[in-house]
Amino acid sequence: MAEKPQLPPAGRTMDELGDLVDVTTLAVALISVGGTLGGTLGGAVLSQRANREQNQRADLEREQERHEQAIQARRDLYARLNTTARAYRVAARDAVEAAKRGENVDPALLETAKEAWADQYSQAQMALAKDILHVASALNRSLGIGYSVVKHLPTSPDLDQAYQRANTWFSGPLSDGVYLLRVALRHDLGVEVDPRFEQTRAQMLTALESARDNLARLLAAEGAQASGPAA
Repeated sequence: MAEKPQLPPAGRTMDELGDLVDVTTLAVALISVGGTLGGTLGGAVLSQRANREQNQRADLEREQERHEQAIQARRDLYARLNTTARAYRVAARDAVEAAKRGENVDPALLETAKEAWADQYSQAQMALAKDILHVASALNRSLGIGYSVVKHLPTSPDLDQAYQRANTWFSGPLSDGVYLLRVALRHDLGVEVDPRFEQTRAQMLTALESARDNLARLLAAEGAQASGPAA
């Protein structure tokens, strides 16, 4: 017996059922595509965020590395400046002591120490903060006077007095000047912090510059006396 043909549900035609199937298929396809696109876009956003955070961390690390390198470079410069200042003072003092004992003095030792200090001081002038540069400049002039003291010894009218004056200068004001530079450098690096440092620095600078000016006047007077009256 032949089967009866299937009839569409009551109230719907075949065309309507076809349209319904097409809409359902389209909706499923759109949902599938939307899910794929959403997952792709979401992954891209997360990837961009991760890359941005990674770049920020890298920037911070590079900045920290540059900061640490700058601090280390400053420490190295300060160490060389302190070392050459001390070596210059010691070389000048030793030259005075050797001359006093009647020993031959190798002028190259003092000249080498002088040049080493001059080189480091020249570099420091481009890097030191104003307050520290003030200290270094005062010490530079004071070391220069010390060099003049050594060079003036052979022509001094009173050698005993000249030796005593030189010893007083190198063990007193100039020694204090080298010490002041070291403390100022340590203070700038944060190694040695004294709330009264500014006051101490001003007092020591004043004393150093006053002693240097007095010594410079004495040397100038002796030089004028040694040269005699102009013809």
